[in-house]
Amino acid sequence: MTMSVPERSSGSGGKEEESEDESEILEESPCGRWQRRKEQVSQGNVPGIESASLAMDTEEGVEVVWNEVQFSDRKVFKAMEDKIKEMFENLMQVEHPNIVKFHKYWLDMHESRARVIFITEYMSSGSLKQFLKKTKKNHKTMNVKAWKRWCTQILSALSYLHSCDPPIIHGNLTCDTIFIQHNGLIKIGSVWHRLFVNAFPEAVHGRVRPHRDEQRNLHFFAPEYGLAEDGYAIDIFSFGICALEMAVLEIQANGDAQVSNEAITLAGQSLEDPLMKEFIQSCVRPDAQQRPTAHDLLFHRVLFEVHSLKLLAAHCLINNQYLLPENCVEEKTKSFDPNAVMAEIQHSDRAGVQLRYSHVSPLELDKFLEDVKNGIYPLMNFASQRPHPLPRALSLSQEHMETVKTPTPEPQEMETRKVVQMHCNLESNEEGTRTHLTLFLKMEDKLHRQLSCDILPTDSSKDLASELVHYAFISEEDCEKLAGFLEESLLKHRGGGGPLSCRW
Repeated sequence: MTMSVPERSSGSGGKEEESEDESEILEESPCGRWQRRKEQVSQGNVPGIESASLAMDTEEGVEVVWNEVQFSDRKVFKAMEDKIKEMFENLMQVEHPNIVKFHKYWLDMHESRARVIFITEYMSSGSLKQFLKKTKKNHKTMNVKAWKRWCTQILSALSYLHSCDPPIIHGNLTCDTIFIQHNGLIKIGSVWHRLFVNAFPEAVHGRVRPHRDEQRNLHFFAPEYGLAEDGYAIDIFSFGICALEMAVLEIQANGDAQVSNEAITLAGQSLEDPLMKEFIQSCVRPDAQQRPTAHDLLFHRVLFEVHSLKLLAAHCLINNQYLLPENCVEEKTKSFDPNAVMAEIQHSDRAGVQLRYSHVSPLELDKFLEDVKNGIYPLMNFASQRPHPLPRALSLSQEHMETVKTPTPEPQEMETRKVVQMHCNLESNEEGTRTHLTLFLKMEDKLHRQLSCDILPTDSSKDLASELVHYAFISEEDCEKLAGFLEESLLKHRGGGGPLSCRW
């Protein structure tokens, strides 16, 4: 979904009056959190999007985008309601630092209208296309380090999407749907484009068409685009063109309505780095079967590097930050003696090298940790090819758990991911006849699972763990470990009598 900086219409009442008019609240979400404003956001050709406005997230205090899909036929809307919900629930599960966040959706049906409203992250810093134009205008060239970092981030997002189960094909990757934040973080938008086209091409109000119809972006699309056999290789082709445009800043169209294959070839030949040239050429091969996967491209010689110990340590710290006291990094760095030796390299034939704490700037360290947390430096050399299930209906957020009563699930496929951390809360009713268990599980792919149920004194820990295996909430390998953890927690709880919180 193309999200650019809003274009403000000029009015006769002056800038101040215009700003007040555009910030006027026109509508609120049912929960009151999201407030739609009058100010419109240019969204490009995302199918079915009737309007996109700036909105305020009153909880976080940030701007977001309020998107609307209008349905012309209420009966069709009603018939497709389950399909619509399933699609949007899938989108809610997409979670990656280099993908524009999908916050919330709800359905709105009245006598006069039927619509779906969904809230997405607002990218105020502009698109990659806008950045490349400004860079070229200032007669500058693309920094190779920045090019590699951006390619890695885009591939990180594509690898995630393609490894979902079922795979998510973007289908609309151009320099207009890639965004750059002020800190250098790359984010991909319009992830829902292809889902919209496939889900309800005829039902939405207004003309539905793929982004390919824009002549200026035609060169981003693979030769097999739109055919029955197209797959995730179309995203690899689009990425290759994006990588080429990032390297040369602009592929010249020579006054034509669209960029020709000859212009793409000439742009590729102008690259001086042979590895960069080979990398891009492998992405834009005419035969889709010969294009590498996003995961494979992350290991190409032009991008691959052995991660520094500093980066590995930063990721370890960020991943386990919730286990550490607040501001622990700041407090720890304050306690160090600046002149103390942090590390030393000894040489037999010459003087050694000492690294002291004074050589490390706490401010630089804080900024580096923040960049790692935001996804600017992903650990892609450790990328897993294990599919990410999307979604598991019973892996509910706390918000959903408060409002949805889930029926007993049918047996599903076996869980293969391992549990790396467990945490549970136990609280009995006054009579002691039943205990409410809330179980938090952190999986090895960093996804979290939260489950809750009432257990009776006659229920055994082994039976509870076996049931979780049966319904594919945990792997069979973790059954004994979880049973032991629950048994120990229940013994402590029954011995103490009051509420209990345990961690493994």
